[in-house]
Amino acid sequence: MVVVVLEEMRIRALGVIDDAVVELSPGFTAVTGETGAGKTMVVTSLGLLLGGRADAALVRIGAKAAVVEGRITVDGRSAVAVRAEEAGAELDDGALLISRTVSAEGRSRAHVGGRSVPVGLLGELADDLVAVHGQTDQQGLLRPARQRQALDRYAGAAVAGPLEKYGAAYRRLRAVAAELDELTTRARERAQEADLLRFGLEEIAAAEPLPGEDTELAAEAERLGHAEALASAATAAHAALAGHPEDPEGVDAASLVAGAHRALEGVRSHDPKLAALADRIAEVGILMSDVAGELAGYADDLDADPRRLAVVEERRAALSHLTRKYGQDIADVLAWAEQSAARLAELDGDDDRIGELTAERDALRAELGELAQALTDARTEAAARFADAVTAELASLAMPHARVTFAISQSEAAEETAGIEVGGRAVLFGPHGADEVELLLAPHPGAPPRPIAKGASGGELSRVMLAVEVVFAGSDPVPTYLFDEVDQGVGGKAAVEVGRRLAKLARTAQVVVVTHLPQVAAFADRHLVVEKTNDGAVTRSGVKAMEGEDRVRELSRMLAGQEDSELARAHAEELLETARATR
Repeated sequence: MVVVVLEEMRIRALGVIDDAVVELSPGFTAVTGETGAGKTMVVTSLGLLLGGRADAALVRIGAKAAVVEGRITVDGRSAVAVRAEEAGAELDDGALLISRTVSAEGRSRAHVGGRSVPVGLLGELADDLVAVHGQTDQQGLLRPARQRQALDRYAGAAVAGPLEKYGAAYRRLRAVAAELDELTTRARERAQEADLLRFGLEEIAAAEPLPGEDTELAAEAERLGHAEALASAATAAHAALAGHPEDPEGVDAASLVAGAHRALEGVRSHDPKLAALADRIAEVGILMSDVAGELAGYADDLDADPRRLAVVEERRAALSHLTRKYGQDIADVLAWAEQSAARLAELDGDDDRIGELTAERDALRAELGELAQALTDARTEAAARFADAVTAELASLAMPHARVTFAISQSEAAEETAGIEVGGRAVLFGPHGADEVELLLAPHPGAPPRPIAKGASGGELSRVMLAVEVVFAGSDPVPTYLFDEVDQGVGGKAAVEVGRRLAKLARTAQVVVVTHLPQVAAFADRHLVVEKTNDGAVTRSGVKAMEGEDRVRELSRMLAGQEDSELARAHAEELLETARATR
């Protein structure tokens, strides 16, 4: 049951389209028109709605912006509806409105359910909405990497489970190998670094510097270097304050202050103000006495021993040697020592770390070998089913004798250390396992299976791709499929079979096909024609639904280039009758 249907698109000022409404069928919709009429713009419009890259060149000349709007019927329980509502979008009576605007300057805006959203959200919704296939997708199918992805997608959980575990182990192995390589290739540099750190730490440990020691020694050296001058100055200051014992008649400051105090003491009772001054003079005398005592003690205690000065200078020289190499002062030297000790411990532990990493690397390689074998087994089993299903589809696409197979192989590693062990052999491996997957086609009996890039014509490749998509529709369906002229190179009976198969696919999904083949268009439930006016522009009514006689005329034009040809009309009616009978 289809729970998501793209109902219609409105396209304005996009390429050759001025203003057109594209109404789509829930089943099979064919879009036709003359070359250059703008059929490709239908695909481009849908691409923009699905988060495709915006290009200012798409904007119609003279217009300010191109606008594409889409209306999608969704089931409220579908992943599309849930993700849109998470982004703040609202459903409009069971429909989701999506719009994309591209300005002439190249700026792009997106809206979902009336809410402005990042363009990236459109891409997220696209994963659950539409599978788009065109000529570029055919070319992509030629690449082995895309073929492996297709096989893994078909295999489902049988491959997805071990592939997830394999991917995690592979990423961890890459990280371990990088760290191990860094440790082993830089062993010499690290050994040299460790020797330098060890030498510096031993040098600092031998000196045993103490915090602040350099500042204290500098002050002591300054004092010892000027001991005589300091002692002389202290003695002179003491004599000036307290007098000299050998000069009892000399005048000193203490005596003068004491005389001043005595002069005021006898009259202080007469005036409180003068009494206060007398007290202050007394305090000065006491302070001078204390200072004089300290000066005497300083002069007596001052060490003028030149041997002590030599010891201090020698120690300062030793500390200066450290600060020249390891920091501006002893505090910096001690900080360097702490940091270097931690780094040295780290370097000394590298050997242990190398052993741990080597063991982990070997364990991871063994684990990857087991997981790679599991992937090979799962892919081999799925490949047989996938190839049989595609072969069966090709039989219904006018290739009854074609046979599709998968070649799954591994490349041996030139050196055992460069690979992992799978099936008893050392093989090369990558982020998706050790398998090299290639899709082979034998178009007729007796023809050897060859890679489809070499063994398939354009028409055969189109049918192989359609067959692959039909098989996917049964195992991993999406609501809508858009095919942009994937019937290129197909004609005659094969074209009829392509149309019939697309109609069958449309029973379980919405199918939109841009085609130039009347044999394909005849099978559509809804036939749209993109018309252009004489000046090359598409009118507002440029996308028309063809029914009855109009549809016969369009198919006649596609068959013979003449809408009124009786033979072409007869053939067109025959195609329509064949298509109706098929349904």
